[in-house]
Amino acid sequence: MRKWTLEDMPRQDGRVAVVTGTGGLGLEVALALCRVGAEVVIAGRDPRKGAEAIARIEGQVPAARARFELLDLASLASVMRFAERLPAQDSHIDLLVNNAGVMVPPARQQTADGFELQFGTNHLGHFALTGQLLPLLRAAGGARVVSVSSVAARSGSTDWDDWNAEGGYSAMPVYARSKIACLMFALELQRRSAAAGWAISSIAAHPGVARTELLHNGPGRGSLHSRVRSLLPFLFQPAAQGALPLLFAATSADARPGGYYAPDRLGETRGYPADARIPRQALDQTAAERLWAVSEGATGVRY
Repeated sequence: MRKWTLEDMPRQDGRVAVVTGTGGLGLEVALALCRVGAEVVIAGRDPRKGAEAIARIEGQVPAARARFELLDLASLASVMRFAERLPAQDSHIDLLVNNAGVMVPPARQQTADGFELQFGTNHLGHFALTGQLLPLLRAAGGARVVSVSSVAARSGSTDWDDWNAEGGYSAMPVYARSKIACLMFALELQRRSAAAGWAISSIAAHPGVARTELLHNGPGRGSLHSRVRSLLPFLFQPAAQGALPLLFAATSADARPGGYYAPDRLGETRGYPADARIPRQALDQTAAERLWAVSEGATGVRY
């Protein structure tokens, strides 16, 4: 695959996109989509950051059609309220980018519904969101859902007996488990869409190692992870570069349903969009079906 850049993005006029996350990758994705004419809904839990994101987009793209909507993926009630509000303004959704996330809080925390915070936000929140937006996605007639995974997914466990980390908590293994769940969800959603005739393309992507605020906001600025992010910035590619695989998955005619895309260099940590290696455990369809059942049981959302 040749180097794919923002110059290769096709026009998105008339298309409606929902992007979760108000900063970092989410902001870069939303900004790029606005540049090519999409109407973008930026969904996040902090209205102040949402207003800042909209202001930045409008400052760079004066004709942008972008708005902020309140969404806390760590609250199933918030997810439901968001999904109930959208049909009043949007008759369909062409693109859903499941991007927002939580990374390696040092101690176990819980969502409003009692789920471990990383798995509950990164996977279950997006599982519930996608399911509740399914009618709007189907109404588009060819929608895409992009689920954001991570290089950490390679070490993610697919043993769902303790998915809620009640038997013990270690930040990075739990994060990896949440991110392989995101990847497995993307693959299983594509299988189910194809079988049911939903006309939805489900695609996964990851940004490599990018300079976002996840490491500052998760473990905190005094943590080892955060100090590495602050003191050795050259190890991390810019967020705009990390967003390229997500944008390729979201817009390129070459992005395949059921595909997985990532940076092409240095073990998928930096570079330009290319096919990513799917970890062996993510290809286990029995495990994927069990994850789907766990997710339905936890969220009460059925597709």
